[in-house]
Amino acid sequence: MPLSMVKEGEPNIIKRVSGKDEIRKFLENLGFVTGSTVTVISQTGGNMIVNIKDSRVAIGKDMANKIMV
Repeated sequence: MPLSMVKEGEPNIIKRVSGKDEIRKFLENLGFVTGSTVTVISQTGGNMIVNIKDSRVAIGKDMANKIMV
């Protein structure tokens, strides 16, 4: 399921990252790589704050839909 549908506070393992090459590369540079653990901290108005590799990152719902957990 996409990251945008995950409950807050639950750690999830990233299964795959989809989208165009530049989008996948951008997300990989932020730490969204297959096998990494990601936890949703909060969701507000379609935007999300997630914890990935000991960092907090804000992403939009369109980006979160490209990350499968």
